[in-house]
Amino acid sequence: MVDVTNFVKQKKNDNKGRPRITLIRLFSFLGLLFLLFLLFGSAVGGRMGLVHQLALESLGPVQILFTRAGSSLVALKDDYVALWDVREENKRLLKIIDKNDKDLGEYREAYRLNRYLESELAFKKASDFPLVTARLVGKDPSFWFQTLVVDQGRADGVVVGMVARTSQGVAGQVIQVSKNYSKILLANAPSSAIDAIIQKNRVRGILKGAGEKGYKLHYVLKNSEVAVGDWVVTAGVGGMFSSGVPLGTVSAVRSQSRGMFLEVDVEPAVDFERLEFLFINLGERQKIDEELIPQERRGE
Repeated sequence: MVDVTNFVKQKKNDNKGRPRITLIRLFSFLGLLFLLFLLFGSAVGGRMGLVHQLALESLGPVQILFTRAGSSLVALKDDYVALWDVREENKRLLKIIDKNDKDLGEYREAYRLNRYLESELAFKKASDFPLVTARLVGKDPSFWFQTLVVDQGRADGVVVGMVARTSQGVAGQVIQVSKNYSKILLANAPSSAIDAIIQKNRVRGILKGAGEKGYKLHYVLKNSEVAVGDWVVTAGVGGMFSSGVPLGTVSAVRSQSRGMFLEVDVEPAVDFERLEFLFINLGERQKIDEELIPQERRGE
């Protein structure tokens, strides 16, 4: 059964809200009509007295508001277009900068290589013994036997035992040769050993490779005068290395409480990480061949 009391109350509440809605609609209609009247009064020329003045006073601020809004929209559009253009210009400039950086890196590398080749060529021209220029084509990274492979071999006059060097000093020694390639044991390899002397006072020792740490000069007596910065050169003993070829400079000297020898560290004269070209001394060919010929064939 329907609850009549609640239905009557709900109808009364609905009737109370309707007059408010009607008044709001009426005032809105009158306001719109007044606004149209003002617009008509502003559009018609001539004098309209008070109505015309009211129209001007009422619509002036509205027109100012719309004018400012329109100007703001135009400015916003212009700023957006300008910002878009700036972004495109930035992209274009970044591409130019990247290209210039790449070109600059190539020019620097070409300049460095040119200076390097100039110094090596000057050394080759000034040398009083025949040299063959060999380009590095491979490298063995193993610690004990650090070797390089170069593009000169037996067909170019290279034999085992020849010394490889740069304009700075000794780089290594040829240990294996094929027709067109040679393998060179680097002087800083731990398996390498060279007779050496301190240039200033002729103190002798054996220079052994220490890999990335450079060299260690062994068997230098404690009473020897050795200081940081002293040049270490080849002693020329054994005939393989001519005397006086730079090996490096003393970088540290330590004296232990035990033992009779100093611990001497040597900084290599050659930068083994930047080797690109080597000179192999072909003038040692006759000397090496004589050492390899058995004594009975020489009538001794």
